[in-house]
Amino acid sequence: MDPIVLDAGRVRLRPWRADDVDTVWSVFQDPDVRLWNGGGVATRDDAVALLARRIDWSPGDHASWAVVDAVTDAVLGSVSVHSIDLDQNDAEIGYWTVPAARGRGIAALAVDAACRWAFGTLPVDRIELCHAIENVASGRVAEKAGFTYEGHCRRSYRYGDGVKHDELLWARLAGDLAPGLS
Repeated sequence: MDPIVLDAGRVRLRPWRADDVDTVWSVFQDPDVRLWNGGGVATRDDAVALLARRIDWSPGDHASWAVVDAVTDAVLGSVSVHSIDLDQNDAEIGYWTVPAARGRGIAALAVDAACRWAFGTLPVDRIELCHAIENVASGRVAEKAGFTYEGHCRRSYRYGDGVKHDELLWARLAGDLAPGLS
């Protein structure tokens, strides 16, 4: 799979670049990003390693983008279609936004654009989105991006605080009506 740029109106999804490392390192200083996206970026070297994985799409198990302002190219967030399973024809999606971009619909736009790309490009017909029950903002993103709530998973994932949290499970199917986001 080769990296691709996706235009999504006021934001653009572009492949990550090595020179994004300072932005990623800075974002992972935010307590919410550290909590809900795992504790795997404790040093700048960890940020370099994370970017290296996101830049390399060759394993075919993920597609990862920097979500940037369409005009300025400033990084506003991240979105990844990951855990791509070609046998089961499904995948998962994950995302974060920089603190200054929260509450502006950026994550929902990015998630929707990544799903449209995945359904149109990959042989997947289901994309799952899970988030800690306490992460209410992610539930709003899921709903706005056209996902349907499917259930409550008890103590299903260990987050950045080292605790296994209950999660809410959402899914979007290829045939679901796409949201009208702009």
